Amino acid sequence: MTANGWLQILIFLAVLIALMRPLGLYMARVFEGERTFLDPVLRPVERTLYRLCGVKAEVEMGWREYGVAMLLFSVVSLLLTYLIERVQHILPWNPQKLAGVEQALAWNTASSFTTNTNWQSYVPETTMSYFTQMVGLAYHNFLSAAVGVAVAVALVRGIARKQSATIGNFWVDTTRCILYVLLPLCLVIAPLLIGQGVIQNLHPYTTAQTLEHAATPQTIAQGPVASQEAIKMLGTNGGGFFNTNSAHPFENPTPFSNFLEILAMFLIPAALTVTLGKMSGSSGHGWAVFACMLLLWFVGVFCIYASESRPHPLLHGVDQHVSASQAGGNQEGKEVRFGITGTALFAATTTDESCGAVNGMHDSFTPLGGMVVLSNIMLGEIVFGGVGSGLYGMLVYVVLAVFIAGLMVGRTPEYLGKKIEAFDVKMAMLYVLIFPVVILILTAISVLAPQMGLSSLNNNGPHGLTEILYAFTSAAGNNGSAFAGLNANTHWYNITLGFTMLAGRFLMMIPMLAIAGNLAQKRSVPPSPGTFPVNSSLFTILLTGVILIVGALTFFPALSLGPILEHLLLQHGILF
Repeated sequence: MTANGWLQILIFLAVLIALMRPLGLYMARVFEGERTFLDPVLRPVERTLYRLCGVKAEVEMGWREYGVAMLLFSVVSLLLTYLIERVQHILPWNPQKLAGVEQALAWNTASSFTTNTNWQSYVPETTMSYFTQMVGLAYHNFLSAAVGVAVAVALVRGIARKQSATIGNFWVDTTRCILYVLLPLCLVIAPLLIGQGVIQNLHPYTTAQTLEHAATPQTIAQGPVASQEAIKMLGTNGGGFFNTNSAHPFENPTPFSNFLEILAMFLIPAALTVTLGKMSGSSGHGWAVFACMLLLWFVGVFCIYASESRPHPLLHGVDQHVSASQAGGNQEGKEVRFGITGTALFAATTTDESCGAVNGMHDSFTPLGGMVVLSNIMLGEIVFGGVGSGLYGMLVYVVLAVFIAGLMVGRTPEYLGKKIEAFDVKMAMLYVLIFPVVILILTAISVLAPQMGLSSLNNNGPHGLTEILYAFTSAAGNNGSAFAGLNANTHWYNITLGFTMLAGRFLMMIPMLAIAGNLAQKRSVPPSPGTFPVNSSLFTILLTGVILIVGALTFFPALSLGPILEHLLLQHGILF
């Protein structure tokens, strides 16, 4: 670890904090239907869309109707994407004449992009046409992100409203998120990326003769990358235009573009904590939630940075040239233009988020560095998390933390003036339990099924277990990053990971919406001397403790058999 590296991290934090408050306050105005500086341009467009689609913007929904609208919209989007993939060979903007996508892979990809996971079991530049990339996948980058934000805002309304039967209008929330938040930010980020060298065109791939005059010329893939890169990061989607994702120089060419992409991942989720404070009437609560997220994120960055800054124990001192190459730390799987700091910061951010974009190969991290990125996802990706999903996931843990605080003082728990009762806690526990159940059961089946789960594994032992565990954790957490030693483009993994992604998104959204609807109906109770304040540093500590205890009790045995065991064996010279 170096002073320069820590300076990069501190500059990132300073820029994030400077931008999140104005954006968060702006989003509160957007979702409260108040006037914004973009209204003269966008309000007529918004009204036109409502008329064309038959949306009654003034009519709000209860939580059940909101949930049904969200599910139906997502199902139609999934089917549309699946169809585009299957028939892309007869659609336009396919200069490489790529064939239609095989059905199991098409199912997996459609599920992936519908759920904001963007897991990719394929090589994008040799599988997806420009039409599929733009109309099928980039379309979902906007829509799945907007759905997450809309649902989070619905939960915040449920917390803020008193004796209300409604939590908003799904169609209005989704439309306003796209028009007023995602599109304007993309129009800022995409030109900045193009200015750094990220490509944007519809040209056929370039064929170049190598300097070695190889018999087979090199094919250089290109396409409309910058536009997809902007929404990929802002919407915490993570699906790369190229196979190596943000390690590819056409997606992420410079240290500044790397900084910009990391900032774009955190910007909306961090700003949503300010939106929470504004809409709930307790700005201190929003900052307390932000402090919890920031603390957990910083610990992750520190651990990854520390682990990857050390030379590999089996290479250090073996040979003079090898020792020199390892002097800066474990350089395997990392781009030299970003270095250890840029990779550690990116890895911690993308796995705390439900983003999944990578600028280094997590499979090449040290066992403890790999364990941290895996653990980040295992927490439920609530440390800022995906756009919307991180906030509503964290608020579910807030409900649990308030419930535990109430038990400790022997009184009915309260949250911002609302009594937390049995129904709220049951829904919160259902939300928390779905995640590990899906991950651990399917991981166990894969490990015990050689012909299905182990046949495409490149590593044995604890590292192989980590690769499989990471795949299902990433899918259930709607992250999308991977330990690349596992070839997931098989019928078993395409189908099971597809269902895992859908479960990790929608089976967890429904209990959360139920909490929103139940809280919205309650009367507000004035605070009393026994009310536990949710805007204090003590609350931040309690919330952090609840998150860590739930995560540790759930996943520590699996981590012990995977990265922890691998680390101990590595110290004795055993590799896998």
